[in-house]
Amino acid sequence: MAHFYLDESLSEDVDAGGLIELAGAEARHAASVSRLRVGESVRLGNGRGLMLDVTATSVEKDRVEFSVDSVERVDAPRSRVVLVQALTKGDRDERAVEAATELGVDEVVPWAAERSVSVWTGSKVERGVERWATIVREAAKQSIRAFVPTVGAHATTSQVCERFTDALILVLDPTGSLDAEAKWRELVGDAHSAGRVLVLVVGPEGGISPVELEHFDAAGAHRVRLGSNILRSSTAGPAFLAAINGVLGRW
Repeated sequence: MAHFYLDESLSEDVDAGGLIELAGAEARHAASVSRLRVGESVRLGNGRGLMLDVTATSVEKDRVEFSVDSVERVDAPRSRVVLVQALTKGDRDERAVEAATELGVDEVVPWAAERSVSVWTGSKVERGVERWATIVREAAKQSIRAFVPTVGAHATTSQVCERFTDALILVLDPTGSLDAEAKWRELVGDAHSAGRVLVLVVGPEGGISPVELEHFDAAGAHRVRLGSNILRSSTAGPAFLAAINGVLGRW
């Protein structure tokens, strides 16, 4: 079952043995790009935990009908993981968002860091958020995720700190004092047990400024150092997310 399709309008009220319809762009992709044929079985989800095994019974250019073979309702993770990703030049921030989605992040927040080369202003903010939403949707499809991550509002440092006052904030900082795996594993494990939100903060190419670090310190954040190597902005978030997935019981 190599293909997975998303239909966010798909109702939770669906049972095995019934018929459902896929229409619009997703149906066109199935029929024209994937060349889905009658009798083929695929997976279909709504991005909110509903996962169906279905078999195509009718395939047209803009419409595909499926019979429902089985229904699975996946529970949301106990602890949400949020990646606060600084805007970067080129596509490094987009690569980070894509990889983090494949690794199970629940939300990504575009962060207007002080040293970000890329700046979103005016209509660029809306276009940027829409672009990230497209990236997480496609990455969720590729990795056959039951839940599609949300894209938070474009935020400043102060807005990030104000929003996540009750969360465990982990700032990935090459100069951080929390450098032992046992220490951050304990923090993450305790937060997971309590059902707290985990926030991973990743700075831009030039790093997080001293003023921003002070803001995060005041918000109760912990500065985490991942080994002796300096990771790119596109790598740090996904690398740490992979490292904590075991603690979160996701792997």
